[in-house]
Order: sequence, then C-alpha cells, then structure tokens
Amino acid sequence: MTERFNTAQQDWDPRAEHVLDDQIAAYDEMRNRCPVAFSDYLQWSLFRHEDVMRVLEDHKTFSNAASRHLSVPNAMDPPEHTKFRRIIEPYFAPGPMAEFAPRCRAIAENVVDRLPAEGDVEAMAEMGQNFALEIQCAFMGWPASLHEPLRAWVERQQSATLAGDREALGELALEFDGVIRELLDSRRKAGTAAPDDVTTRIMNETVDGRPLSDEEIVSILRNWTVGELGTISASIGILMRYLAANPELQERLRVERHLLPAAIDEILRIDAPLMSNRRVTTCPVEIGGRQLPAGERLTLLWGSANRDEAVFGVPDEVRLGRDPKDNLLYGAGIHVCPGAPLARMELEDFMEALLDATVAIRLQDGRSAVRARFPAGGYSEVPLHIRR
Repeated sequence: MTERFNTAQQDWDPRAEHVLDDQIAAYDEMRNRCPVAFSDYLQWSLFRHEDVMRVLEDHKTFSNAASRHLSVPNAMDPPEHTKFRRIIEPYFAPGPMAEFAPRCRAIAENVVDRLPAEGDVEAMAEMGQNFALEIQCAFMGWPASLHEPLRAWVERQQSATLAGDREALGELALEFDGVIRELLDSRRKAGTAAPDDVTTRIMNETVDGRPLSDEEIVSILRNWTVGELGTISASIGILMRYLAANPELQERLRVERHLLPAAIDEILRIDAPLMSNRRVTTCPVEIGGRQLPAGERLTLLWGSANRDEAVFGVPDEVRLGRDPKDNLLYGAGIHVCPGAPLARMELEDFMEALLDATVAIRLQDGRSAVRARFPAGGYSEVPLHIRR
C-alpha cells in the first residue's frame, strides 16, 4: 500500500483561506515543511526546484498527457508531441519575431499613451488586460472587434474557475471553440483572399502528411490564446507592482535599460505569473521521499520551485547578474514554452514603453495590490499612481 492510501489526513489544504490569500507565502512554508504534499484538490504537489526539474527532464516516468481533453501539444508525450512541436516552433523563430516587432512596440506604446498625465489607475484592467488582449489578437491576425468579447469571456472563465463550476467551464470552452471555428470558416470562405496571418498559416499545416484536423487547429489556437491572455496580463501586473513598490530599482532601470530583460525574468521568478502545471506518473516512482504508484496526478508549483532557497538563496532578492538557466519561468525540458521569445519581446516592449512615457509610478496611497487566487498567479488588482 502506498503512502497516499496510508495517510489519514491531507498534508495541506490548497483551498484554505490563508493559502489563497497569499499563495507565495504558503508555498514557501510548504517547501520547507512538506516538499511533496498530498491533497484531494491538487493530488501530489511538488514544491522544490530539484523535484520539479526531475519531473521536467523525465517525460517517460512523468507524462504530460494529464488533460481530459485534446491539448496540442501541451498534453502530449513523444512521439506525438515532437510532431506537433515541429509545426509550432517556427512561428516563434527570429524571423517571425522580427517581423512582428514593430507592431508589438506600437501596441505597447498605444496602451501606455491612454494613461492620464497624472493620476490613479487600476493597472490590471487599464494596462495588463488591455495589452494582453490587443497584442494576442494582433499576433493571431484577429480583428479588434474581438477585444471586448474576449475580455468578457476571460472574466467569466476566471469566475467559473474560482467557483469550481465545471458545467460553466465546459460551456465556456465550447463557446471559445466556437469563436475560433467561426474564424476558420471565414478564412475558408475567403479562399486565396484570406489574410496571410498566423491563423491562416496554422490552418495550412500538415502532420504525418495529412492536414491538421479542425479539432487540432482549435486546440493549438486555444492553448496559445488562453495561455497568453492570462500569463501576459498577470506578468504586466506583477512587473508594474514590483517597480512601484521598489523605486530604487525602477529608477535604475530608467537609466540602465539594458538591464530590463534580466530584471523582468528575475521579478517573474520571485512572483510567478503562472502558478502550476500538471503531470501524471506512468509507473511506480519515489520522489521527495514519497512512494507514488502509476497513474498519480502531480501539480508542479512554479510559484514555489522558482523561489527554492537551495537554488536561489534569499528568494525575494533580485540579482540581475543571476545565471538564467535555473529560472523555470518558461519551464524546461522538451515542454519548455515555445512562445517564450514572443512573451519576452512583449514584456520588454511594454515595460520600455511604460518607462519612456512616465516620470514615476508608485502604489496608490492607502491601497495595496490584491493577489489573484489559485489557479491564477499575480494580482487581480494593482492600484497605481502614474506621473508622466
């Protein structure tokens, strides 16, 4: 009998109020108290960098096929994963990134230009969410008319996730898939007049000598879009709040812009925009002193592993000269995020535009940022005072 079934009580409760109120602090405590912990909600949670890296590097023992639905290529293992990954990676190669760069910078500047000359703003709604929506639609080749419907969809999806409403989440997934299918249909009707954009190009890809099915296309576009909207928005909020709360670093970055890429990666290491990912064991295995049978679900907690004292020392210390190889912001191994080049460009362009357009950003008097609740990372509200 495994340790899981011998355990009379859960090791922790991920839905306890003190955990949801401050996930980072709770994960720091768990990493030292019980680094591989069982709960009914998340099954086996891994808190240490060492254990997470082991899982990421051993995809035979720890499968990525942990989704109940088709997820291309996120929930696939080799050889299927390899085939689809070859299709996806070229979209984020240096050439396409250079081609998209002027548009990316222009969108960042446009979002920042809407800020008041001086005054209070709720940065998540007015900057983080706006930028994520506009930049993702631009990259995919989708019309601006989708901005507000997508914003409303994201809000409903977040509410249903927090409520644990599986029925609503299923309906929302179908609704989103329907939006993508309409985009595909419009391009097919346009024929050779269809726009030459990312969406049209994906539609024309092949795997194993056959065209991608609509289900596969929808899955790819869904994963790109839903993931991008959440993580880019969360990242913008984290970065703005951190610089507002740390004026010395803010002033340094205003002068030494070449440090901005390293600062972004470090700040997002400290405060994760994406909290977790899933795996499932394919055979009996021991990890972190716990014996797990085959078929056990794992939750890899990026928000903990990237703060592991054994790797990073003082977790909250920003070291701009740190070796980036240990930073799991974009994952590691064969499933490392293929869109990392795009995400880095977007975040750097936005922060450059924000620093260019402002003299100072600070937290509003008497107000604090409100942390998002699992499974989201970052903040739901970031109240800032802007001076341009």
